[in-house]
Amino acid sequence: MTVIWINGTFGAGKTTTAGNLVNLLEGARLFDPEHVGYLLRANLQDQQFTDFQQLLPWRTLVPIVMDEIIRFTGHDVIAVQTVLVESYWQELESGLRSRGHDLIHVVLDADADSLHTRIDGDPDGVDIRPWRHEHVDRYLTARPWLTAAANLVVNTTTNPADAVAAQIRDYLANSISKVG
Repeated sequence: MTVIWINGTFGAGKTTTAGNLVNLLEGARLFDPEHVGYLLRANLQDQQFTDFQQLLPWRTLVPIVMDEIIRFTGHDVIAVQTVLVESYWQELESGLRSRGHDLIHVVLDADADSLHTRIDGDPDGVDIRPWRHEHVDRYLTARPWLTAAANLVVNTTTNPADAVAAQIRDYLANSISKVG
């Protein structure tokens, strides 16, 4: 089965693109790695961390939970999660590949001004806007390794989410036809 991991920072269009993509791909379902983090936060209240991804159990459990969902449903999975630390990405990638899954790493990219404008325009998460804005700089720092590690990089600065989802679908169709 295939895992399509949509990466990029806040404002890049990951969630909207993933919602469109799941409608374009038969037998695909959304998976939110954040929920694994919620489970860990509830059970590791005595531990110090500022982000779920800092926890080795998160990086270990996400591939395991995804694998179990794939095995249970028989569906490909679309994961939406920003991962800006290269070693964390390598752990997730290794965990998924070791379970026999094809992994398509898609990075949604946009210029910094567009990202900041989208963050300010998002009616959800007004209270965490400063945190989201800080992640834009972290994303720009991580961009070189992210784009090098990606199977597909899509510029979302001017492309709407439905067009981005169609581009990902077309990439997947061409990738599968070359393998088969």
